[in-house]
Formats: sequence, structure tokens, C-alpha cells
Amino acid sequence: MLKIIIQGISGKMGKAICKIISESKEHRVVAGINKSDASGDVPIYHSLSDVLEDADVCIDFSNHSAIYDLLDGALKKGLPLVICTTGFSDEEISAVRKASEVIPIFQSYNTSIGVAVTASLVSMAARLLKDFDVEIVEAHHNQKLDSPSGTAIMLAKAIQENTPERDTLKYGRYGHENREKHEIGIHSIRAGSIVGEHTVIFAGEGETIEIKHTSLSRDIFARGAIRAAEYIVKKAPGLYGIKDLIEEV
Repeated sequence: MLKIIIQGISGKMGKAICKIISESKEHRVVAGINKSDASGDVPIYHSLSDVLEDADVCIDFSNHSAIYDLLDGALKKGLPLVICTTGFSDEEISAVRKASEVIPIFQSYNTSIGVAVTASLVSMAARLLKDFDVEIVEAHHNQKLDSPSGTAIMLAKAIQENTPERDTLKYGRYGHENREKHEIGIHSIRAGSIVGEHTVIFAGEGETIEIKHTSLSRDIFARGAIRAAEYIVKKAPGLYGIKDLIEEV
């Protein structure tokens, strides 16, 4: 049984994780972190450094602006991290990489196993369809702040890792200009209560192939984050991701 701290415990994902853990009773949430004052079934703190309870791992579903404080607390405690937050800047990701030299960190923009398999399929398609144009369309609820989604960026990077010649990410299209072969188009939709949809379109001469993942419930991300916590507590310092996790399945 893992003793888990949740940063962002009062958010939608934090609540989803608490619900699943409470129902399964396989692990235990010992504390939560929330920037604003909140009450709950466990002690709530403003910072990981302030947490008094012993824990095995901290799962982060909060805001990218809290990353430096999170890393500082984890380094002080020698605590493994599962970072599921999106919207990081290059500087913030660099800080995560540096911290991973000291503590094990699992970082993924999407903890769905289905999305991980989707990324694997997209990687294969990118290698086999080098002459095809590639466009990514992602849709989320109207409260999501960052665009494009971290998952869309993750899928784009999977394509680029397999076809480096597609070296330009084109965010949306407007005006009058030719589409370049080396571009990957990324388009965002924010509407209603859409949990998450990602479609990768490979378009060639006379044919198209679409690879699509649809999230029907936030529980898939919560379950994936718990599996990531079970995975990362056994690892040496380093930076790990969803691809590492599914390769051990």
C-alpha cells in the first residue's frame, strides 16, 4: 500500500484520484496540497515542504506555476513525483529534468494507457507515411486554459521523433499561405464539457488515415496516475514517462 500526497487535491483530477483510491482501498491518501484554503478528509497544506505526514510519492495535478515549489519540497524530502500537470514552459521542464537527476520523476501530459498506445500507433504511421500531410485536432472542455493540449504536443513530438523532417509545428491556420510539407498542423477546440479528444490525420493523395482517442471519463487519467505512482516508487533517480510504463506492461 502506497501513502500518497496529492497536489491539487481540491481540483477535478485530485477528487477523482481520491475517489478511486477510497473505493479500491489499495493505497491511502495521507495529505493534500492546495494553494487556496480548503477542507477535506485528510490534512491540507499550501506547500509540499509543509506536509508533516510520511509518504511514498506525490501526484501533481495542479498548475504549471507551482512546479518550482513542488520540486523544492520533493528534493528536500527525497520524494518521488508523478507530474501530470500541463502548460509548462521550456524553463519549467528544464527544472524538472534537473530535479530528476536526484529523485525519480514520472512526467506525462496524459496518463491514459489508451493515449500511450495511440502515440505508439501514431509513431508507426509517421514512419510509414512520410509523404502524407499531418494535422492534429484536439478538443477539450471550455474551462481548459492551455492550448494546444499537452497531449497534442506529446503526439506531435512522437511524430517528430520518427520523422525529424517534420520540424515545424503550425498552430492553427488563418489567412492566405501555402501549406509546407514539413509542417504538423495543430488545432484546438474549447467547448462545453468535452473531456478530451485527439485526432491525428494523415492525408495523402486520394486517401486519409485518422487515428483518434476519445476520453469519456477523467477516471482514466486518475487510474493512470495511480499506476504511474506504483511504477515510479520502484525506480532510481531519472525522468520517466508513459512510454516507459507501458513497455513494462
